[in-house]
Amino acid sequence: MLTSNPFAALAASISPAVMQAYVVVMIALVAAGTLFDVVHKGSAKYFFQNWRKSRSKGVKSVGAGELASIAVQTAVVDVLASGEFCNPHRRIAHLIGMYGFVLYVIASAVMVFDASAGAIWAQLWWIGALMVCVGGYWFWFFIRVDVLAEGHSPLRFVRADLFIVSLLASVTLGLIWAAAGGGVGVLFGLYILATTVLFAGVPWSKFSHMFFKPAAAFEKRVSTANETRSNLPAPADKPETFGIARELPRHY
Repeated sequence: MLTSNPFAALAASISPAVMQAYVVVMIALVAAGTLFDVVHKGSAKYFFQNWRKSRSKGVKSVGAGELASIAVQTAVVDVLASGEFCNPHRRIAHLIGMYGFVLYVIASAVMVFDASAGAIWAQLWWIGALMVCVGGYWFWFFIRVDVLAEGHSPLRFVRADLFIVSLLASVTLGLIWAAAGGGVGVLFGLYILATTVLFAGVPWSKFSHMFFKPAAAFEKRVSTANETRSNLPAPADKPETFGIARELPRHY
């Protein structure tokens, strides 16, 4: 079971070209949904406005070499290591789920487009799916703020939860479907339905945030590097932060 391609069993009832076309459509939906989200919410406009403001108000000049270094730091710390999370439990759960999702998606695409893919791809598919379940269910039942701090029911669902719920539904149903031997049936239909909601629901979920966060983290690091002047007064214990001089309080 763990070494066989669960999508290969579909060939007896569904042409491989159908599943391949489905994968292409899902990729197109993610791209279209992300572009719609960017235009609708003005995310790109906001980013470039902040970028221009940062460059115009910056005290220091940031050269090409430093920009490249900042880009590498952003990729390693903020993207690959999810450095924006202060809560270690949430960070670990996010990393487990994120890398599991990457393995799951890549292995799914490989096995759909190559029915003879080696057993390693089936194993990676199972590992990735199980990692998503571990990270996702850990976050859903034990880490969510409204559950942990506000005492709401773990079963409470709002629109912001669409991504994590559809992701967990897709992966969980996929595991059950594969464990049952694959093939076409009710489980496969539910699996496809949940997966379609996951990838087609980008404009209404947090799926597109994975594309926005690296850009926002990069802009923040550049602002720090060029010492962009803040619009807010400096803290009392740092009277000259970002070049803003302030008189020290008398009790200092």
